[in-house]
Parts: sequence; structure tokens; C-alpha cells
Amino acid sequence: MPGLVATPEVPPPLRVDVPDGGDARAQILHAGDNQDPAREPRAASPVPKKTPSPTPSSARARSVERGSSSAGKRRLSLERPGSAAGAGGRDLFPAVIDETALDNPDLGPFLLKLARGAIASGEGPSKALEYALRASKSLERSGGEERRLELAMSLHVASAIYSGLGRHEEAVAALERAVGATDPARGPDHALAAFSGYMQLGDTHAVAGRMEQSIVCYTKGLEIQMEALGQGDPRVAETCRYLAEAHVQAMQFEEAEKLCRKTLEIHREHSPPASLEEAADRRLMALICEAKGDYEASLEHLVLASMVLIANSQDADVAAVDVGIGDTYLALGRVDEAVFSYQKALTVFKSTKGDNHPSVAAVLGRLADLYFKTGKFRESKSYCENALRIYAKPVPGSSNEDLAGGMMEIAAIYEAMSEPEDALKLLQKALKLLEDSPGQWSTVAGIEAQMGVMYYMVGRYGEARSSFESAVSKLRASGERKSAFFGVLLNQMGLSCVQLFKIDEAAALFEEARTVLELESGMSHPDTLGVYSNLAATYDAMGRVEEAIEILENVLKLREEKLGTANPDVDDEKKRLAELLKEAGRTRNRKPKSLENLLVTNSQRIKKEVTRRWPGLGFKS
Repeated sequence: MPGLVATPEVPPPLRVDVPDGGDARAQILHAGDNQDPAREPRAASPVPKKTPSPTPSSARARSVERGSSSAGKRRLSLERPGSAAGAGGRDLFPAVIDETALDNPDLGPFLLKLARGAIASGEGPSKALEYALRASKSLERSGGEERRLELAMSLHVASAIYSGLGRHEEAVAALERAVGATDPARGPDHALAAFSGYMQLGDTHAVAGRMEQSIVCYTKGLEIQMEALGQGDPRVAETCRYLAEAHVQAMQFEEAEKLCRKTLEIHREHSPPASLEEAADRRLMALICEAKGDYEASLEHLVLASMVLIANSQDADVAAVDVGIGDTYLALGRVDEAVFSYQKALTVFKSTKGDNHPSVAAVLGRLADLYFKTGKFRESKSYCENALRIYAKPVPGSSNEDLAGGMMEIAAIYEAMSEPEDALKLLQKALKLLEDSPGQWSTVAGIEAQMGVMYYMVGRYGEARSSFESAVSKLRASGERKSAFFGVLLNQMGLSCVQLFKIDEAAALFEEARTVLELESGMSHPDTLGVYSNLAATYDAMGRVEEAIEILENVLKLREEKLGTANPDVDDEKKRLAELLKEAGRTRNRKPKSLENLLVTNSQRIKKEVTRRWPGLGFKS
């Protein structure tokens, strides 16, 4: 989280972020210092020390090289207050406090010091939490307006402890009370507390997988910071980048691009030429441009970032950028240049990180993908096997997120090689690595969606439906039910239901997919048209012939406008519509057969389109 909270210097058993009670004005005026601008831009969850969920471009950057968090937290020492303990460290505060004592105006600040002291001394979260909660209660009862900042701090401490214990709902409730106790209009101290509260609240929502609420909180924090510091302050740029990364995870690329451009403008004005801040901004902008399909712009930003990093002797980061450059060259069909960039990165990673580092395996996966796309299947398989050997025995300290991401990419290659069983085994291993990781719901949903496609391909429709259903439920809970990927996933789940003859359930899924994709992709997008065709077929099978005819007439009109009258897809729709028109008005006694005739071909086409269009979320191009 961009920088207005402090953490203990001495590592206690429970690591939590605790607001310091020092000079708040100094903190807000220096937030965002001590940062590593050359880090790998995260295109994912803005939760400190959590791995981002993959997006159409961020999975690649993440699996090759992960840098520090988006904005480094200021680390201030939290010494145990002398008043909290007597000689020999004996706690002088009684375990049980008379409720009437909470009316004492001096008790709240004293309890807050005890809470900080309990954290710094490693006494355990339970005692620190009790002190923090009693401090907040005392400050609410006796503090008045002049103690509202201390009330907010005590609630920040409580929420940090709740988060460390995995009690995220209670952490959210405490932070909501904290931001309600502040008034940014009353000066920089209140602005600091409000900013810190909203950013921590956003982090907590992100850990719980609620990206929509998280982005709302980050946006409020940014507005408060800009009001306090001005829109052109360098510390505002760090928060803009942080929010941009959250938008990338939510696949809101237009919003992410606006924020990233603002970050570049601020750093161009306040930072020296060829600064590391500019390099970090350009790497994030390259991810956004790649996700939008603008590969030329992405390449330009990556080359400029690489030049800056070379000038600053950041060899490891240069290698990570080389991987991104290779990805972009491959997308542009410039294969030889892509191989050269990958080999450069591979050499650096082997020399700086070792032969068995996941970064090396990730580049081997890139080369495997490249050789598969160029028809060199033997070389592709060899690179896959070399990468898997590293993932099977990674170096100590390798993150589960890196390993799972690499396995997902190799699984996608095996899928393209028509080896779904091998792909499934890798996906199951990746799922096992991440299924208990907080803040990884979107990533896990992507794995489950890819597994659903694999199960569908091998005819295990019940397991396909279960995998899709689990992915859908996670995306609903995380607030991503408005994305185009969510609409595609609903369509795939509907197709699985069709194969299981759960027609009513399939119709409901296709209807929801239609609503989502019309909003996110437009009526003439191929994914939307595929859902229209599936829905028409389902209505036909249910005996709702007139509705099916109406949908197919609309689909045919849109396809003719987009593809022309001679396109094979247009001919397919004409045949389907002619069949329905011929049977309209007659008693229907061939519903299962009609469903099969209308859906089998379309099912395969939609499966291929999904596989082609969503590589970064678990499907492979």
C-alpha cells in the first residue's frame, strides 16, 4: 500500500502493519519515499506481498520476474512504551479493566501504546488485539472530537491484527469505523488517517478477492491524497500507479491507461531524465498496451524502459524486460527477434539466479510456446520438459504463485498439442499450490476454468461443469462478474450443462452470458454472437421456437454485416434458421435431436474461440 502506515522493525511472530503515533504531518509529506521504482510492475492484486492474478498480459510478466510491491512502506520502529511495563518487562496493566475506567480520557492513548508494545515485543496477537479494541472503546466514550485521530489509529492497529489472523471481515469493519472517524477537511493529520484507512481497506478487500470494492477504496484514498498534496506531487504518482495495477487485474484497461499516463507525466516533470521511476511506469504501460492488443506501442515502451535500466545497471530488470520484448516480437510475428530476446534473458537469469530458478523455467516456457507456434513440435516438447524439471525441484524460496503460473503456461501448450490428460495433471498441481492462498481467487478461478475446458475436450462433462461452477462462484464473490471473461465462462458452463441435458440451467447461463457480453463486448462481437446461437438452440430444444427464430434472425443480420454473405459462419446460421422456419408451427417431438444438431458444431467453435481469446486467464492461443 502506498506509504502512510508503519511496520515494526523487529520481526515479531505476527507481522502486521501498524500506524505509528508520531508526526502525522511528516508522514503524509514524505509518503512514497524509499521506494524501488525499478521493480516489476504488478498487473494484479495491490495487496502487499501477494501475487497478482493473471491477466491477458500480466501472467507473463509475473512468472518471469517479480519485483517489490507497488509502493514501499515506511518502516518505523515501534518500541515498547516504558509506561506499559515495569522492571524486568512485567506487564503492569491488569488483565480485566472495569468498564467505568473506560471513561478516563487518558486510558485510550495508554491502551494504544500497550497494543503497539505487545506487537513489537512479540507477545502475541490476542493481547495486542484486546488492548487495541479497549483503546478504541475508551476513545469513543471519552475522547471527543480531539481524540478522533487516536481512535482511527487504534482501529488501524486492530484491523492489522485481524488481517494477520485471517479475519478479514472484522478487519474491514474496523477500517470502516476508522475512516468514519476522520475528516480530511480538518487538516493534513486527518487527511493522513483517512488516506491510510482507505488504502488499508482496499488492501483488505483485495486479499478477500473483492477487487471491485478494493478499487473504490483506492480511488477514495487517491482523491484524498491529491487534495492534500496537489495533483502533481510525486507521491500521488505512486498511488496512481498502484491504482492502475488494480485496474489491470480487474481488466479495466482504459482506466489503467489513464492513471499510468498521469504517473508518467508527473515523473517526467519531477524526476531526472531516464529515471528508474520512468522505467517502472513504462513497463506497466507496456503491459496495458499489450493487453489492449497494441503491440507496437507496447514494444516502444519496453525498449525505452530497457534503455533506462541499462543506463542504471539494473541487469536483472533488463532481463525481465527482454522477456517482455520477446513476447511482443512473437505477437508481431517477428520470430527471430523474439528468440534473440528470450535467449538474452535466459543467459542473464542463469548467471544471476541459477539454473534451477523459476525465472529460467519461465523463459524456457516462452521458447516452448514459440517453437510450437512455428511448427517445431519436438523442440517445443523438449523445452517444456526442461521447464517442468525446474518446477518439480525449484530452488528454496520459490513462490507458489511463480510455480503455479509456469505450470499453467506449460499446460496450455500441452492442450494445444492435444495432450489434455497431461495438461490436466499440471493444472491440478497448480491448483493445489494456490487453493489455500489468500487473495488468489481470480488466479484459482482461471485455473479451474482451464481445467473445465480440458474436461470438456475429453468428454468428462460432469467434471467440466463442476470446474466451471467453482470458477464462476469465485468470480462472483470477487466482484468480477461484469468482465467479458466471466461471460465467456458462463457460456462454457452452459455448454457443459447441455451435454448433461440440463437444458433449463443451460438456458439461464446463456441468458446471463448474453447480458454480460452485450455490455462488455458489444452485440457484434464473436463471443456474443456465439452465445446468441447457443441460446437460440436451447430455446428451440425447450419448444420456444419463436424466440429462437427471432434470435437467429438477429444473429444472421449481424454476421452478414460483419463477415459478408459468403462467410461459412453466415451459411451455418442460414441453414439453422431455415430449419427452424420450416418446423415452426408444427408439434415438436425431436427436441434432443434439434439441440444436438444446433449445438454440437457451435460448441466446438465457441470452445476454440474461448481458447484463442483468453490466454492470460487460463486459456491458450
